[in-house]
Amino acid sequence: MTDAPLLDVRDLCTHFFTRAGVVKAVDGVSFSLRRGEVMGLVGESGSGKSVTGFSIIGLIDPPGRVAGGSVKLEGRELTGLPQDELRALRGKTVSMVFQDPLMTLNPVLTIGEQIRLALEAHRKVSAAEARRRAVEGLAQVRIPNPQATVDFYPHQLSGGMRQRVAIAIALLHGPKLIICDEPTTALDVSIQAEILAEMKELVAELGTALIWISHDLATVASIAQHVAVMRLGKIVEAGPMLDVLTRPQHPYTRALLDALPSRGTPGQYLLRGGGVPDAAPPPRLPAAKAEAAGDEAAPYFVLDGVSKRFETRTGALRAMAERLGLAKPPVSVLAVDSVSLTVRRGEALGLVGESGSGKSTLGRMAAGIYAPSAGTVRLSGRPVMSAGETPRKLTTRVQTIFQDPFASLDPRMRIGDSISEGPRAHGLVGKAEAEAYVRDWLGAVGLDPAFAGRYPHQFSGGQRQRVAIARALAMQPDLVICDEPVASLDVSIQAQILNLLMRLRSELGLTLLFISHDLSVVRHLCERVAVMYRGSIVEEGPAAEVYDRPQHDYTKRLLAAVPVLPAAASTGG
Repeated sequence: MTDAPLLDVRDLCTHFFTRAGVVKAVDGVSFSLRRGEVMGLVGESGSGKSVTGFSIIGLIDPPGRVAGGSVKLEGRELTGLPQDELRALRGKTVSMVFQDPLMTLNPVLTIGEQIRLALEAHRKVSAAEARRRAVEGLAQVRIPNPQATVDFYPHQLSGGMRQRVAIAIALLHGPKLIICDEPTTALDVSIQAEILAEMKELVAELGTALIWISHDLATVASIAQHVAVMRLGKIVEAGPMLDVLTRPQHPYTRALLDALPSRGTPGQYLLRGGGVPDAAPPPRLPAAKAEAAGDEAAPYFVLDGVSKRFETRTGALRAMAERLGLAKPPVSVLAVDSVSLTVRRGEALGLVGESGSGKSTLGRMAAGIYAPSAGTVRLSGRPVMSAGETPRKLTTRVQTIFQDPFASLDPRMRIGDSISEGPRAHGLVGKAEAEAYVRDWLGAVGLDPAFAGRYPHQFSGGQRQRVAIARALAMQPDLVICDEPVASLDVSIQAQILNLLMRLRSELGLTLLFISHDLSVVRHLCERVAVMYRGSIVEEGPAAEVYDRPQHDYTKRLLAAVPVLPAAASTGG
């Protein structure tokens, strides 16, 4: 029986029963997994991959239920088990690591207390034993100074450290199977590389089987031996990782691979038209826009020695306590330190760096959202913000596309009103023409103009990002600050947004400052790149030179951490 699989899934079906009918989220999925084996389960949002993981360990809540099939772990049938028996298995025999550790870690308990509770769920332990196991668990996932970290709260740790804590909790009881659901999606490439390396080592050391759920094919390629590709609740292709990713047989697998910027030629459309031919040409902009261009001979967009220091404001009582030595002065954070950048008209400049490097703060100063603590920001020789105690933005010619359109769009406002609000307020369009103006811009970003009456929650993530782009461009900007606009999107939706930005840039002559921690996206879209580290620009130059011949050690580390797909034998036919 040594050749028997650890996990055997046969014809698994999970259905959600809604007013609109039955949704077959998982529709006849079958696979098996042996001890010490790593399987990648890939697909886009809505493919059913996460529901498959939840179904295995019985985490499907009404109106959903496992409607059929078999899930056997070491020969024991899990489907239909009572909840108390499933709870006895979860965390001990089978563990799960979720995408967002802040959703699973209790914010009011220390890390040590949470590990103690996870231990007590399956056996009695003393306080001293629980602390010892907590320190050992944190050390196992390479958290520095675990003796101190056990007393930290989740908010005191970085995203990568929180994810390591979640993995440490998952490993506490030496589970035979771990299911990881997009655990590195929101992490920087260097932290992602560390966690991938650690998971591979731990699986090898412990002989644990691992299901790695992700929409990132390059990440899966760096950790999995086998890959299963899901679409619409079904596995459309499965096999050894190298076979599936270098010789894909199914058109959907080939489309996923072709959508990756790393597989394309920089500056060329991805997917041969994903989101490009379906879009209408953008509205013809008024002649007044060209008049505002400024002096062609002067540098176009200049950040000159800009710094940003964040300080906590103190009241009169606090200030008095500080003078008497009864309270410590507030800690200030220098987020951006004397950065100078010049962006040429029509250029796409990529700004890359890890979380906390200061790139988003720099982008907000460039957009006139934050006033710099020092230095100036000028467009065509004119300041973007006014000076003085209460600075304000002076121009509409710089606009921003944010990472999360759901957070930046008013959920109670129809998207047509969101798009027209700014242009109407600034006199770019009159009330009578606003409706037609909005319809033109929705068409320009590849959305049905009839969608103007919908609310943000009625759109998919990719569609909401198109709405955010239409809203920014409706202000007729010359410069657009793109702050991680494709960070959380599936590869094909990401390809559509990148194609859209390239098309609109060529047709409208837009200048882009594109902020991202995804180096392959920046390489594809931008001619020049600036690398930011601890608030400073450490390297800058043409993208090809920086990527192929990096000079700074930090740039070298970033590029070395990027997961790489195996070279394709062929993605055609």
